[in-house]
Amino acid sequence: MALKAVLFDLDDTLLWDERSVEEAFLATCLAAQNKYPEIDPAALEASVRKEARALYESYETFPFTKMIGINPFEAFWAHFSEGEHEMFRKLEKQSPGYRIEAWTRGLAGIGIGDAELGKQLAELFPAERRKRPLTYEQTFRVLDELKGKVKLLLLTNGAPDLQKEKLAGVPALEGYFDYIVISGNFGEGKPAPSIFRHAVELLGIEPSEGLMVGDKLTTDILGSNGIGMPNVWINHHGVKRSDEIVPVYEVSDLDGLMEIIRTKL
Repeated sequence: MALKAVLFDLDDTLLWDERSVEEAFLATCLAAQNKYPEIDPAALEASVRKEARALYESYETFPFTKMIGINPFEAFWAHFSEGEHEMFRKLEKQSPGYRIEAWTRGLAGIGIGDAELGKQLAELFPAERRKRPLTYEQTFRVLDELKGKVKLLLLTNGAPDLQKEKLAGVPALEGYFDYIVISGNFGEGKPAPSIFRHAVELLGIEPSEGLMVGDKLTTDILGSNGIGMPNVWINHHGVKRSDEIVPVYEVSDLDGLMEIIRTKL
């Protein structure tokens, strides 16, 4: 059946979120090292990541954030000012304290007891992350080739305000898409079949006429498999997968995606 639509994930598919976060962590940890030269930035980052995950999973909001697809380090800089669900209001109130506690605990984990520095780093990380709206080299080349040939839909997990802010950081990106679906607005995230069916209905296609493109087996590939939609897994890091979740296609980058799509147009 002819390809009529391509559905793209956002983070680490079109936006290079992983690199943005890594660079923001490095800049923030180097700032800590300026005060305490004995700090190893890599050790501080590892400690903060560990404490942040544990703290994040201890909150009553965790099942909701897991379902919507909001990770602990997005909560390091999200405002959570949008979204109708009551949990967004709890996240909005909770997050400033979460950030401070995670950084303060992370410092303590490497032997630095400095609550004031923890607060400063909690404020610095969001600023550093916002400086880095990075895309992959191939992102716009691929979108330029597809625009006007097929319908394009962005299907992203996350908090509405944060995903919109990520898009605003790369102003040219949003205009390529006929539809943008954010899990925090929809009320359920990938891999739930409901959000994929919603996307298919918006596009006016059958699942077999679409192609889901994403970097996560557990959300993008599992979810599209669940409704019978072909998919492409972008395996950036050459991860060896099990046969538990099997993509239709596997590529290492967006250029590989275009080789597949050209055979279907």
